[in-house]
Amino acid sequence: MGTFCSVIKFENLQELKRLCHWGPIIALSVIAICSTMAMIDSVLWYWPLHTTGGSVNFIMLINWTVMILYNYFNAMFVGPGFVPLGWKPEHSQDSMYLQYCKVCQAYKAPRSHHCRKCNRCVMKMDHHCPWINNCCGYQNHASFTLFLLLAPLGCIHAAFIFVMTMYTQLYNRLSFGWNTVKIDMSAARRDPLPVIPFGLAAFAATLFALGLALGTTIAVGMLFFIQMKIILRNKTSIESWIEEKAKDRIQYYQLDEVFVFPYDMGSRWKNFKQVFTWSGVPEGDGLEWPIREGCHQYSLTIEQLKQKADKRVRSVRYKVIEDYSGACCPLNKGIKTFFTSPCTEEPRIRLRKGEFILATRGLRYWLYGDKILDDSFIEGVSRIRGWFPRNCVEKCPCDTETDQAPEGEKKTR
Repeated sequence: MGTFCSVIKFENLQELKRLCHWGPIIALSVIAICSTMAMIDSVLWYWPLHTTGGSVNFIMLINWTVMILYNYFNAMFVGPGFVPLGWKPEHSQDSMYLQYCKVCQAYKAPRSHHCRKCNRCVMKMDHHCPWINNCCGYQNHASFTLFLLLAPLGCIHAAFIFVMTMYTQLYNRLSFGWNTVKIDMSAARRDPLPVIPFGLAAFAATLFALGLALGTTIAVGMLFFIQMKIILRNKTSIESWIEEKAKDRIQYYQLDEVFVFPYDMGSRWKNFKQVFTWSGVPEGDGLEWPIREGCHQYSLTIEQLKQKADKRVRSVRYKVIEDYSGACCPLNKGIKTFFTSPCTEEPRIRLRKGEFILATRGLRYWLYGDKILDDSFIEGVSRIRGWFPRNCVEKCPCDTETDQAPEGEKKTR
């Protein structure tokens, strides 16, 4: 009994903290509003106890809600799977092909990346999703993608119910004049009387829920198509970016080499089965992966090491000439800086006049880089990186001669 209580106290309750975040709060609120209003309006439009169609409609509506919540909570609480702390490759000589994570005190397994939000190396990391307050990766990629599919389908069904309810409830209450449209929201002309009165408040709530349903259908539907596109190529969002940077690196230095993505099985169906299985358990163990013929087990990690070395070469050293508080949208740094703040959860870093920073990529009014710290900082926390306004820094004289542009900016030749 004591062991059971300790499991509840230290594991389950710890995971429940994920709900205390703006992402899950908004997502679950949208699901609750659309589902509740759809059920209420179904009673008005298509009373489920009178006809078979009404019963099927109501059951399907409940079914959408259950499946959406099931996959949502699976994606949130099952999580992506993390690389074991202190992990090393089976053969010690293979460590030369891998990056080492100082935070996790382990080598980064192929396809894994360190997430600053989760503070762990995530297996087959796709991205950190604020809506589930967790990473999308190896273990929960299928659940997350199914949620992205089911949410728009459920919202389309709910939107149809909202439209039909408003139409049937207002059909006998509209009177058209020459210049105005008068709406009688009373139920006096309705025969028989509705089970639930459809007044002005119900009309406003239905209209609001319709807006949420349509917005969710468009936004989440687009995310689903993006996810399916990369799944059918057996990639993640990060790996798609790595592949683009590989092409840029080869073109930038005009190298006689071709980067071949090693995990594409050459068939969309085979790629699909790497994520979606009948058992619900994804293929592999999250540490080793099947590769296409002619590729090396560490082809991707070798390319990452090349890009990391290239980033150091192409980075630019800046000196801070003006203090910056680390605000997301600083008002005192100019209107253009305020309105062009990067739309990302990546951090901003505080700057003090006289500090130095190494910029690795940038936008027109913002730069991203690592603060150059002295040796007084302890190992493991000595790397501070994030976004900062361009007008707070100036390029160091030693780097002006090279005229290198931070990664992410096109170099004109």
